[in-house]
Amino acid sequence: MPTAALVYDVARLDERLLLDRMREVFDRVELVHLPSTVLGFTGKTRADADIAVQRSMSFYRALTSTFALEAQGVRVVNTGDAILFSGDKTVSTSLLVRSHVPVPETLLAYSLESTVKAAETLGYPVVLKPIQGSWGRLLAMARDEEELRAIIEHREYMGALYRVQYVQEYVRKPGRDIRAMCIGDSVPAAIYRVSRSWITNTARGGRAMPARVTPEMEDLTLRACKALGVEVGGVDIVEHPEKGLLVLEVNAVPEYKNIMRVTGIDIARRIAEYLYGEAKR
Repeated sequence: MPTAALVYDVARLDERLLLDRMREVFDRVELVHLPSTVLGFTGKTRADADIAVQRSMSFYRALTSTFALEAQGVRVVNTGDAILFSGDKTVSTSLLVRSHVPVPETLLAYSLESTVKAAETLGYPVVLKPIQGSWGRLLAMARDEEELRAIIEHREYMGALYRVQYVQEYVRKPGRDIRAMCIGDSVPAAIYRVSRSWITNTARGGRAMPARVTPEMEDLTLRACKALGVEVGGVDIVEHPEKGLLVLEVNAVPEYKNIMRVTGIDIARRIAEYLYGEAKR
């Protein structure tokens, strides 16, 4: 019978729910707690599992541990490439556009003055995002040039990562966005993230409500995940008043407890069953 590993750094509710379901379908589940684990590429530090699921909150812990496990011959969901591609907004946006997945209009700039030009091209207000990050952290809206200059001047002192300016059109969404869950070739559930703020992420106070998975939403979610090689992912979608559904980003280590809570769909079980099916291939 296949065996599995759960790779994590913090045991949130999502990880605990998944562990319970994995123990129901696998004979043995190994816990790989990254802060207390030594991982190698060969030799005595090999993981003893047929398949592993990556659940680290840290992008670099998830990325490096996945590549190490893959070097050992362990099948990891999601793959190191998928984590790398989805974890950098410049890479993911490029791959989405190349796969004809609709995204908001986005420009890159590399100096204060070129960022001003980018904002003028898109038209104020504009949204500035770090090229790496999650949970809506370090998002900023600039409503005019004065605000834009203040934001960029602060970011110039935050290190090289923040000197690449990812400038995106501000989408006047209807007080919500969508998080759709992809598992393999299915989209079992989605939620609206509702907020009075323009930032609707539930980690920033957004309220989760069930959303019907329409054929358009399902198709867009699956195409976005396929473009980045993501098997189990959370796709953030925004409703543009003129352009329709647009993909904001794809999360390769998605949280799903709120989806389970408001829809009643056991996402953790769906993931565990998907892992089991993949391990038996």
